[in-house]
Amino acid sequence: MKDLIFLTYSEIKTKLNDGSLKSADLVSAYIKRIEGTDSKVKAFLEFNKERILKQAEESDNRRKSGKLLSEFDGIPIGIKDNICITGEITSCSSKILENFRSPYDASVIQRLKDKGFVLFPRLNMDEFAMGSSTENSAYQTTRNPFDTSRIPGGSSGGSAAAVAASMLPVSLGSDTGGSIRQPAALCGIWGLKPTYGRVSRYGLIAYASSLDQIGPFSNDLQGISDLMEIISGLDHKDQTTAKVNPFEASSVSSVDWKGKRIGVMKSEEFNFSPDVNKRYTEILKTLESKGATLVPLDFSLLKYAIPVYYLIATAECSSNLSRFDGIRYGLRKEGAGKLEDLYSESRTAGFGPEVKRRILLGTFSLSSGYYDAYYGKAQKARVLIRKQYAEFFKTVDIIFQPTSPTTAFKVGEKTKDPIQMYQADILTTSVNLAGVPAISCPAGLDSNGLPIGLQITSSHFDETKLLSYAKSASELEICKLVLPTEIT
Repeated sequence: MKDLIFLTYSEIKTKLNDGSLKSADLVSAYIKRIEGTDSKVKAFLEFNKERILKQAEESDNRRKSGKLLSEFDGIPIGIKDNICITGEITSCSSKILENFRSPYDASVIQRLKDKGFVLFPRLNMDEFAMGSSTENSAYQTTRNPFDTSRIPGGSSGGSAAAVAASMLPVSLGSDTGGSIRQPAALCGIWGLKPTYGRVSRYGLIAYASSLDQIGPFSNDLQGISDLMEIISGLDHKDQTTAKVNPFEASSVSSVDWKGKRIGVMKSEEFNFSPDVNKRYTEILKTLESKGATLVPLDFSLLKYAIPVYYLIATAECSSNLSRFDGIRYGLRKEGAGKLEDLYSESRTAGFGPEVKRRILLGTFSLSSGYYDAYYGKAQKARVLIRKQYAEFFKTVDIIFQPTSPTTAFKVGEKTKDPIQMYQADILTTSVNLAGVPAISCPAGLDSNGLPIGLQITSSHFDETKLLSYAKSASELEICKLVLPTEIT
């Protein structure tokens, strides 16, 4: 019999529903895996096995009594540490919120609870979701399960690493500039950033409100589709959610490649590593052999995506994080009697170096005399990037490109050079600026045995098309899951 921890999401769902598997047995197997493996991977900041097992036992009792909540009842799912769960610490991997217990559930959490999912909080992340490697956590650096001397990506590195290390079949993360897709690529799993406004942000602790989106990771594509159906939809608690036709997992189907127009990019423009370039070229040749037409696109505006993204994101973070002042909640350091001393000392002790850097950048770009020169121009450039994607989808059906120009780099390799670290998001940030959906799919391994990710992008609110192309790419074995069994 296949070891329970190595079952795919789809296999777990089938076995729970045909009665051949109990949630408590499955959850116990995952807990054993976490206890034996997470000292190397460091995906979890905390997990309470008694509370988790209680959820699984309650699910089994519901099934036994015929009162199951849904076909998903009893499936385990990991939760990133910036998504609020009633009674649980939600720290954003920051010292300033290390003792903050949420008094409410995020909308996505409530929807998961309504379906009977077994929640596994809290997964590590870059502090306040600011980073591309999960090295900016105030508590620990998460490691890549394929090679623990390397980073898993970020900021949702814990969510990706937990799935890649077979500690969980699915998890939730958040994506502001690539924070789901980049770690999914570097850890060799599926990860989806939905269209902005498709999923409620209520209960997601904000980094950059006009860019943040919650999305799923999974060890198979069906997990992505099912979770998208569950967590998406209009939410009156979040006025940015869109009133559009709901996404249905059953609508995802295979596509006929013949005659399809696939948007592609020129590798020499973005300095792909040799292994990533080789695999991307192989994928495009496979698509051509199936009758698809490759359409080179002008991605010249993408060279502006990183500065535009960091101007807008840091400005919004400067505003959003002003609430953490030592007065209302979070860490409080008594000053020398003056209110401004309390603010200063609380924030100095509570925020890490990268968060402070981004607050300073954002505050500067919003300051008098500089707003129009920096933030105002960045917003105008964002409109151009959004229009460019709209033009792309007038001429192509879908866009295929690498998720990351390289595979996972070594821990500590880029921490001393923030600009080099920011460049790791060169292929993902434009998607957030445009608000379109994109998925990273596992697309093979490089010469060092490290995962390569393929990013597929579609037009606004067309997740059905997006996942249909991902499904068809999987059927061609362009996208194929290969996970490590032993973590070294």
